[in-house]
Amino acid sequence: MRMLALWLILALAAAIVEVLVPAFVFLFVALAALLTAGVVWLGYSVTVQIVFFATVSVLLLLVVRPIFASRRLGGRGVPSRTEALAGKLGHVTEAIDPVRGTGRVNVAGEDWAARAASVIPIGEEVRVDGADGIILLVSATAPRN
Repeated sequence: MRMLALWLILALAAAIVEVLVPAFVFLFVALAALLTAGVVWLGYSVTVQIVFFATVSVLLLLVVRPIFASRRLGGRGVPSRTEALAGKLGHVTEAIDPVRGTGRVNVAGEDWAARAASVIPIGEEVRVDGADGIILLVSATAPRN
């Protein structure tokens, strides 16, 4: 019974450390300690408990942690200001010339540098197709005569 209490205390301590220092490591140590408490309950020796705890801890850290860490920490995150403009309409304020690489548009009340596959004159309405850094990639919304 004393070993069961020891593993449960270790699990609780590791969980508290994970909350205080979110390293996403101690959570798996706490889980391994809880599983080892189950091994104690089944009546296995201290040697088996320690080997089980070490094995489960390493497996959780090497196999399960990367899966959860990539989902938790590797998400898309917050879109950039230019990504948020995709699909919006704007107006050309300086003619877009793909050869010279010049052109500016006003989208959502903000002035942006812009690029397009073809020349688009001042005043034309454009749609934001994407961005290349801080330069908007646009296309004309209506065919020109």
